[in-house]
Amino acid sequence: MSMSGPRLLALFQKRIEGDDALLHLANLRFREAGLGAEFYAENPAELNWLLGFRPTPESAAVAHLSRELNILEETHRNLVLDFASAFGSQVFGLVIHDQPEAATQKEDYLAALRDIGTRLERIRNSPLLYVEYAVGLEPGLFVEFLQALRDRGRVSGCVDIGHIGLRQARSAYSQRHPGTDICNLTLQDPELPLVIEDVQTAVGSALRVVLDVIRTLGRMGKPLHFHLHDGHPLSTASPFGVSDHLSFLEKIPIPFEYRGRCSLDLMFGPSGLAEIVTESLRLLGPERVSFSLEIHPGEGRLPLGDAAHLFDHWADKTNAERMNYWLSVLWHNCQLVKQAC
Repeated sequence: MSMSGPRLLALFQKRIEGDDALLHLANLRFREAGLGAEFYAENPAELNWLLGFRPTPESAAVAHLSRELNILEETHRNLVLDFASAFGSQVFGLVIHDQPEAATQKEDYLAALRDIGTRLERIRNSPLLYVEYAVGLEPGLFVEFLQALRDRGRVSGCVDIGHIGLRQARSAYSQRHPGTDICNLTLQDPELPLVIEDVQTAVGSALRVVLDVIRTLGRMGKPLHFHLHDGHPLSTASPFGVSDHLSFLEKIPIPFEYRGRCSLDLMFGPSGLAEIVTESLRLLGPERVSFSLEIHPGEGRLPLGDAAHLFDHWADKTNAERMNYWLSVLWHNCQLVKQAC
């Protein structure tokens, strides 16, 4: 993006088996796309190593910390502060997952976040701490605890639209089919054609809830970080066994016809993505919004072209071409976000 636009990043990881040539390939493709990087790091040493693959010295960067962090434990809070102290001039944000304790131990959880927020304010050039919607809380509860932290200027929210959307699809479907989890349906289920209308109605309700969350949080005026990816309860595309983290350009193939097609729309698609981007920018302006494409690799191969020299030491280029394909998917989704901006 231009300096006047929002920060636009993408997941910067191997996710495909191979050596560091894959990260050099990612560096090249991210530079071509003008993308910043969201790095996953378990500890400061790992983040320091990953920053060596940053697309350019000026590229926006965020560090996504371990999913196992438990901020109720002081040692884990101290680890967050270690990252902030060491990398404040290199990353603008740290992302941590929310926790079930936000519902079960609300006051303790809020006190832990307030403690981190207070200590972050004492760190020169501290990055923001973005708490990601990740464990499937009721979205209103996620909004509520972020509102309770409005006085902590260095703590804000990471709105993962795929996670919120899937939670809403499950909730909407269970209202029509009590005791049935939409995510347990399969494409081979003989009953699927009988309930497909309810499935798509539930899936279609995701956008409204995501926009409601954005509008409520946007009124606080604090910066927001977004994890952008699509999804569908019937998706089996992910090699990691999840139903989201899909490209906004995908469809779900089905073995029967529905509304004249043998495929299903995802929760958002390009038009829903455009609404989300547009509404976020309208509420907060580009300087307080950052978008990160958190799309996982799918099946596909793409010739390496100008990057072939990076893999001269590889006899089998299959995984290199798989990585190149994934990076091309990120590029196409990057163009969708830029168009919406």
